Amino acid sequence: MATTPEGKIKQQVKKWLVEIGAWYYMPVQNGMGRVGIPDFICCLRGKFFAIETKAPGKRGALTPNQKKNLDEIITAGGVALVVDDPAQLAGLVEQIIGGPHA
Repeated sequence: MATTPEGKIKQQVKKWLVEIGAWYYMPVQNGMGRVGIPDFICCLRGKFFAIETKAPGKRGALTPNQKKNLDEIITAGGVALVVDDPAQLAGLVEQIIGGPHA
């Protein structure tokens, strides 16, 4: 089965999360949960963060519900990021925990 462009980004984000030792959960989008929840709900060294993935070139294409959820995470003191290229993850660990993860 072919992987969508967004699916390829998700695979790369998963690999990155494993590499940095983060805990993560990918909520199942089945219509029964919270609408617009980010693709990845994560924790690293006690810090909460969320990642919404988009297909390349679609980083600004958030739905109103996605934007609302990301804004609420930020308001609650978490970190929320939208990526359409795994290179955009550079620096995220430092933003989350205040220093390198090594």
